[in-house]
Amino acid sequence: MKLLRYGELGAERPGLLDAEGGIRDLRDHVADIAGPVLSDASLARLRALDPESLPLVPGTPRIGPCVGAIGKFVCVGLNYADHAAETGKPAPDEPVLFMKATSAVCGPDDAVEIPRNSEKTDWEVELGVVIGRRAKHVARAEALDFVAGYCVVNDVSERAFQSERGGQWTKGKSADTFGPLGPWLVTRDEVPDPQTLGLWLDVDGVRRQTGTTARMIFGVAELVSYISGFMTLHPGDVIATGTPPGVGLGQKPPVFLRAGQTMRLGIDGLGEQRQAVVQGA
Repeated sequence: MKLLRYGELGAERPGLLDAEGGIRDLRDHVADIAGPVLSDASLARLRALDPESLPLVPGTPRIGPCVGAIGKFVCVGLNYADHAAETGKPAPDEPVLFMKATSAVCGPDDAVEIPRNSEKTDWEVELGVVIGRRAKHVARAEALDFVAGYCVVNDVSERAFQSERGGQWTKGKSADTFGPLGPWLVTRDEVPDPQTLGLWLDVDGVRRQTGTTARMIFGVAELVSYISGFMTLHPGDVIATGTPPGVGLGQKPPVFLRAGQTMRLGIDGLGEQRQAVVQGA
């Protein structure tokens, strides 16, 4: 099942993608794709609906972030050994965790803003994991049972803010529009093995990143288990699981985003994003 949120910024409505690619309105059944709606029982009720019985949304509305009311946006750094190498860092012995402000979240095709005083805004295609039920000290063998589904994430980053301004990475990761999510939340029954997904990113039609989640240092189950040992995960929390090589910082010489460019990115079975890059205020 592919769930989504459509409509104007801040007024998104819940929807379901039908077999023909049409958006079906879920407002008669759920208020949003968020919180308790992400539980196994709630998703089973939505899965039992006949999409043809749901109102078809006309036109081509804006697609919003695929999850609403996100409590935590937890990110994993250096989770592909070849990406760690291109940044000049060793592969970590344990997952590297940092937080991304939820105010960075935007729709998959919304414009990405280069922040004021930015020198090195960069791209990162990542597999996003959406939590479906409360997870605390979860065993690795059971961890995927706590996942509602998966989505595409662009972990947009400002490298100078991240690494050259002191402190932690969060300030280089949290500018407005630095967290495009979606287009869809694909429920876990459609992704039986999250470690077999291809992912890619283009800038102005030039392929910059090509990878597979099979090359993660720490897989999804291990990450959910590990993170739940440090903080309780709640329904709707998002984990961005790291990026493969090919980021702008890793190019020789480094290449960073400029206003007027376009990013396009996707993951097998999870859809595609497309963002125009603009100069922020």
